[in-house]
Amino acid sequence: AHLGYRTAFIGKVGEDSFGKMLGKTIRESGISVEGLVYDRKVNTTLAFVHSLADGDRDFSFYRKPGADIMLTEHEISEKLAASCRIFHFGSLSLTDEPAESATKKAVAVARDAGTLISFDPNYRKPLWKSEKQAKEAVWYGIGECDILKIADNEIKWLTGSQHYDDGVQAIRERSGAKLINVTLGSQGSLAYYKDRKIFGKPFISSGTIDTTGAGDTFCAGVLSFVLEHGLDHLADAELEEMLSFANAAASIVTTRKGALRSMPHRKEVESLLRQ
Repeated sequence: AHLGYRTAFIGKVGEDSFGKMLGKTIRESGISVEGLVYDRKVNTTLAFVHSLADGDRDFSFYRKPGADIMLTEHEISEKLAASCRIFHFGSLSLTDEPAESATKKAVAVARDAGTLISFDPNYRKPLWKSEKQAKEAVWYGIGECDILKIADNEIKWLTGSQHYDDGVQAIRERSGAKLINVTLGSQGSLAYYKDRKIFGKPFISSGTIDTTGAGDTFCAGVLSFVLEHGLDHLADAELEEMLSFANAAASIVTTRKGALRSMPHRKEVESLLRQ
């Protein structure tokens, strides 16, 4: 939304103070709440992010159950899923029923409508019943998507491959994704497109205080590029431009606390790129 596109959120929160706050927040961010559902019986899921000394993060979740996993197939806005240009989803709505079936229905509706599908695994171990269940869900998402964003540590976890090229090859054997982006944290990012591999240099900032939301911001940068250029016939220079924009956007969000209101606007990213 901050990059200038019409966006909408499909999901569920509790009809409590947290849920109402989140609904208000996304409305104020310019995101449509047409697909947002409120649950009168189950509270909003809470996630706490703990910053560790080495710069990594640890997550604590209050979600047994949480409103987000109570989203049902009947509550899915088929109109939103079918009318968008890109449908983006992650693995966290695949951890439990009924949200898992609801997510798969939304993906199927979007796929049938000819919409581009984007997927980000975003693996969070505490939310899964088992590692086997988590990997099956992630492989499902990979098999459905046209655009994949996956972190370096997630590739190793999922495929067992220590080298990104081998991991991406394993993914390609089970996916028809046209564009696979691998984020490398402070080391930058990679784009695998057709038979090419493009490196995007990082934008290191001395002001980094919180990496929460960096991957999502990177993904938004990539999707904004795809909305402008499509997924066919991309040249190396265009892929470099895409990664540069996405890396710059991700760098900016790390200099701020939080992950939603802190996401940069287009002018801020363009200003950093000019510098």
